[in-house]
Amino acid sequence: MSRATNVLDGWLGNPAPRAADTDRVRALRHAGSAWAGLRTLVAGVGTSGFAAADALLEAGAEVVVVDAGTGQAQRERASLLEVLGAEVLLGPEHVQAPPRPWGSFDLVVTSPGWRPDAPLLTGAALAGVPVWGEVELGWRMRPDPASGALVAPWLTLTGTNGKTTTVELTAEVLRAAGLRATSAGNVGTPLVEALRHPHGFEVLAVELSSYQLHWLSTDTQASLRPLASAVLNVAPDHLDWHGSMDAYARAKGRVYENTEVACVYNAADPRTEELVREADVVEGARAIGFARQAPRVGMLGLVEDVLADRAFVEQRRTSAAELCSLADLRPDGSDAPVPPHAVDNVLAAAALARAFGVPQVAVRDGVRAFTPAPHRVQTVAEHAGVRWVDDSKATNAHAAEASLRAYEGVVWVAGGLAKGARFDDLVAATAGRLRAAVLIGTDRALLREALARHAPDVPVVEVDLAQTGAVPTPTSTAQERDAHAGALMDAVVERAAALARPGDTVLLAPACASMDQFTDYGHRGDAFAAAVRRRSGREG
Repeated sequence: MSRATNVLDGWLGNPAPRAADTDRVRALRHAGSAWAGLRTLVAGVGTSGFAAADALLEAGAEVVVVDAGTGQAQRERASLLEVLGAEVLLGPEHVQAPPRPWGSFDLVVTSPGWRPDAPLLTGAALAGVPVWGEVELGWRMRPDPASGALVAPWLTLTGTNGKTTTVELTAEVLRAAGLRATSAGNVGTPLVEALRHPHGFEVLAVELSSYQLHWLSTDTQASLRPLASAVLNVAPDHLDWHGSMDAYARAKGRVYENTEVACVYNAADPRTEELVREADVVEGARAIGFARQAPRVGMLGLVEDVLADRAFVEQRRTSAAELCSLADLRPDGSDAPVPPHAVDNVLAAAALARAFGVPQVAVRDGVRAFTPAPHRVQTVAEHAGVRWVDDSKATNAHAAEASLRAYEGVVWVAGGLAKGARFDDLVAATAGRLRAAVLIGTDRALLREALARHAPDVPVVEVDLAQTGAVPTPTSTAQERDAHAGALMDAVVERAAALARPGDTVLLAPACASMDQFTDYGHRGDAFAAAVRRRSGREG
């Protein structure tokens, strides 16, 4: 008899299910805990939900998975989980209420994107059923220290912008020190998957989104306990999900809770230091700042063109350790400016890695070896004296401002879904750098209005799908969406080229999400780069 049949028979044969076993859930501290038979409901069958369900099934738990989607990706994952023994229910009718009375479940594990006000999750809370995210599950599934297995410390990082780049850079520095290390979490690899790697890791660099931090357990004695933690920056984002800026910042601040060695903050962003002050940390944990200026004692910073450490050196009151130079941040040897936020990213990554004990030379070697992911301030062409830069990952105003500040004479390509944001502060802060603006997307009017208020002399051109004849529909195929995206970006590039002068930079830094016109920010960036190459090729 299959495991799936056993699970189903067990529930159907119990018309009066016992209440959720919260004491048992609290006792789940490591992989050797009593996971077998734990009655779990997993909300979502995306990357995180699938990984969570798979790990729970392997541990012997009884698993039911629900997801509103019925697309091919959901059906494929559902089929795999059913083979492994889960019951999977797809469709919007399955996410409003539990498939059985709440007394049939001991634990809910939610995918990070599920909002706190989702009926299924509010129902679980009212019924007294604990709700965890996949990150909490991963922490509770680490190896049992008593087993002699390697238990990798976590170096955790969050922030509004720069998270992925910085956590991947941290992992690169750790590897440069000869350590078995990887990045995991919001960066793409679920933590429960990284923990089950056959060879294991000595340390994990963990990216955490505000969603993931929100779903950490309130049982702080058993929850996440990072060796070192960092908040890169905090600026308005995802306010539609969190409800307010204060709630968003509180979620970010949870990364510091229970930190053992170092809480890393951005000295140029007072809110990050405030979050450190508000956190309950392990006695002896230090607050370590970073800034693009000469570092004070207990900080990392910039001395002329050298990144220096006065936090993790014995004689830090009288000396500093040289970590790397600004030239090391340009591994291709180009003369492109080093964006200020790139310096922040390196300083934060260095602080996390140095908290773990890596030597200073590992920072330099890791920085030199590091290749940023695509669509992050990536020069895609230089033609007729104009530089074309893809920063499609700049999906909010804070990220776009950091990108704009790296250049003078910018033809700015922006727009998309604003996610409840406004752009007055962004435009006011960067108006002097703007040559022109080319606006796209559903919420481009918000950008147009901000430009009219704060940069009235800057020429503004709008491009929409109707002008290009490329209007996608909900039933468009991937090939059709690519054609739509290509036609739109061809029009954008033509208008930007007409506005740019030699020495200018055409910068795609949209300050908005992409899903109104593209599959994701990568699709948007790819379409931009391809359109630039097509135009450059035509002009020779």
